[in-house]
Amino acid sequence: MPAPRPILRVASDLPTSVPGVWHADALGAGTQRVLPTGHAALDAQLPGGGWPVGALSEVLQPLAGLHEWQLVLPALVQATARQKGAVVLVAPPCEPFGPALQSQGLRAERVCVVRADSAMAALWAAEQALRCQGVLAVMAWLPQARPAALRRLQLAAAQQQQLLWVFRSVDAAWPASQVSQASPALLRLQVQGLTLPGDAAAAPGIQVQILKRRGPPLAQAIHLPGCHPQLAQVLVAQADRRRAAQEAASALVAGRQAAAMRVAGASGAVRARNAPGGRPEGSRHALDRSAIALVR
Repeated sequence: MPAPRPILRVASDLPTSVPGVWHADALGAGTQRVLPTGHAALDAQLPGGGWPVGALSEVLQPLAGLHEWQLVLPALVQATARQKGAVVLVAPPCEPFGPALQSQGLRAERVCVVRADSAMAALWAAEQALRCQGVLAVMAWLPQARPAALRRLQLAAAQQQQLLWVFRSVDAAWPASQVSQASPALLRLQVQGLTLPGDAAAAPGIQVQILKRRGPPLAQAIHLPGCHPQLAQVLVAQADRRRAAQEAASALVAGRQAAAMRVAGASGAVRARNAPGGRPEGSRHALDRSAIALVR
């Protein structure tokens, strides 16, 4: 007799909770360590509720140097408060402003900046930083890194259980091709600026689209505030003061222009009286002749 065929079961036939089994329609945290991002809306959509530790988090953005610190600074403040180690910045597009980081809780002495002359040098520096035990987190700006190079960074971060962010630029002419490109990153995000209607004076927020995560796709983007609410209030008040000063300066200029026009009009009237066709320049008025007689 032929052997009985095994009974095939689909995912819907399995129990809702099986140890060691992850359902693709749910966020899969598993044994992956995470660090809260500091943004509650983003944590709610990430597996485990935060940035993966010992894994690559890839961030795509239209222009480097705009939204990186808004996105990762809260997590770095938490990480440096709990553990020792340096935060290494590899090939940053802008020099980090130490007092601003210090005011948010990230001490300047914990930050190490590595300059690179080429893309290969930046990749090498990022990998070496990840293999160093004295490094807690690595932020690397690698605009055109290939998947093979990112895979090496992913393995290095997994060995030392470090935080790793790689920031890449999205070409405005070919955004779809770069977004759909294969990546070894455990978490992949696309970030762009966002200004809400009516809040032009406030600090712009950021819009985060989750491109890859261990879980179902997220069609709707996440909106995050651009800065702390108290700082946003200060920025709004500063913008109001700047606007009032500009209005006052504009009013002052308009007043000076009006006064200049009045003076010019008066000067024109004087010239009109002294011009040919008016009273002759050498003639004297009757009162003038009387005054001259009295003087004599």
